[in-house]
Amino acid sequence: MSSELPVAGTRPATIADHLIEGARVRCWTYPAAGTPKSTILMVHGFRGDRHGLARIVDALPGHTVVVPDLPGFGESEPFPALPHSTASYGLVLGTLRRELDLPEDAVLLGHSFGSIVASHYLAAHPGDFARLVLVNPISEPALEGPKAVMSRLAAGYYALARALPERPGLAVLRSRLVADTMSAVMSKTRDPQVRAYVFDQHRRYFGGFSNRRMLEEAFNASIGGHVRQVAAQIGAPTLLIAGELDEIGSVASQRSLAALFPDATLRVIPGVGHLVHYETPAEAAGMVEEFLA
Repeated sequence: MSSELPVAGTRPATIADHLIEGARVRCWTYPAAGTPKSTILMVHGFRGDRHGLARIVDALPGHTVVVPDLPGFGESEPFPALPHSTASYGLVLGTLRRELDLPEDAVLLGHSFGSIVASHYLAAHPGDFARLVLVNPISEPALEGPKAVMSRLAAGYYALARALPERPGLAVLRSRLVADTMSAVMSKTRDPQVRAYVFDQHRRYFGGFSNRRMLEEAFNASIGGHVRQVAAQIGAPTLLIAGELDEIGSVASQRSLAALFPDATLRVIPGVGHLVHYETPAEAAGMVEEFLA
């Protein structure tokens, strides 16, 4: 990674562990500089952890931001008994909401798979968060439409990794070649420093999962759910931030999704795909600021 690109994740934070359904869940709270404009609970995407949201966190210094590593990812333990599903991850949001005593006007933000977790949680618990922000929301079923082939290939990859003996199976899942291929396909930036950052982040954290069982469960949750399933049930004002070149959720599908919400605004960032959190965090943060203002 080029030293010219600002280092992400240097904002001071307090770290706390929460025992949720038998799993130790680690959570980072980044206090606002001065009186907070809002408190935002952020949910990272599949095979990510808090690091994936670091550049957006850094771009929102006036807000208190809370970011957990979801169970089984990063520094959080997997659930010992619960499946790693959308509903189970929703339990984490509810517990943190209570244990951190978040204010009534707290905001919920989810990126990619985190958009599924966040939207399904708020649909089931109306009023728990005053506003919802979805970055690169999963706007349509993964196993339908033009991306169905890619989703089925991914499903075969995870099935193969689970069928192999543990050591080679983990090697397949943590393959640098796979991480680099994903980076090359999903990255749209022409900035060599930002592109190097994307590759570096995926190499560092793509393999940060606890075990094959929980990863397969989380993958199944990621392709089995989407925001469209619950959009009409969410009454809170909602901001959708989409990438113009996102292969996982086209602009047309995002417009169709936004129309399902009772109160939603769609903003599209040109020239970026599914990696808004890495490639255009300042633009996304500016949209969040306008929405919350």
